[in-house]
Amino acid sequence: MPLKLPAILFFLCFSCFARAGGLCSTDTLPFGKKGTVQTGTASWYSDKFNGRKTANGEIFSQSKFTAAHNKLPFGTWVKVTNLRNKKWVYVKVNDRLHYRNKRVIDLSRVAAAKLGMLSSGLARVKVEVMGKKKPAD
Repeated sequence: MPLKLPAILFFLCFSCFARAGGLCSTDTLPFGKKGTVQTGTASWYSDKFNGRKTANGEIFSQSKFTAAHNKLPFGTWVKVTNLRNKKWVYVKVNDRLHYRNKRVIDLSRVAAAKLGMLSSGLARVKVEVMGKKKPAD
């Protein structure tokens, strides 16, 4: 019996390092807390969604700095950094991705343009939670 606890701890530590290449993913942290960081692929909304309601009831506009994220509360501001060119932008979460979507965030056109990802449609990004207040540029 005394061997069970060390085995469980080893498994938990190993799985955390194995999943994230040596760094724990945000799935194991209190996600949404200011300073939480997540990396993954970002995309941007198709123009067909312009003028439609988002999950929180706002009307989506390609000209506003907004985004869809599946784990963060609505109204959370995040800093999204394109890991290829280091360009960044602040966006507010006001929508959800499709539950099968494996991307971490979906951005408005204006945000994607600021990150330099319009032509490619996708970018590897870092998403950092800034909190509920709009950050100062």
